Amino acid sequence: MAKTVELQIEKSRNLIEGARKHLNHGVGGGFTPAEIDHMEQALSELAAANAECDRLRAELSPKVKHMNEVLAMVKSAYAEKKKILKGYYPQEQWAEYGVPDKR
Repeated sequence: MAKTVELQIEKSRNLIEGARKHLNHGVGGGFTPAEIDHMEQALSELAAANAECDRLRAELSPKVKHMNEVLAMVKSAYAEKKKILKGYYPQEQWAEYGVPDKR
């Protein structure tokens, strides 16, 4: 869970709890039972959305790691082959091999 979201969920739960305990005292200014229910529903939606994001992050993380490993291999192979081409051919022919570099 993201720290910011986690903190907001905790603060909101505490506020809802406190508002429900003291609802009979008439706090006023938007602390009707309907307002509290609405806030509690929004908080439940936030917690569910955050849980879904956490699940997706857990799935995505190993895939991103794998992609980065493959990217590193491709970059290494490209650099090696480019170096070979530059060593064997004159600069004018590099573009023919897809190497647009200039010295």
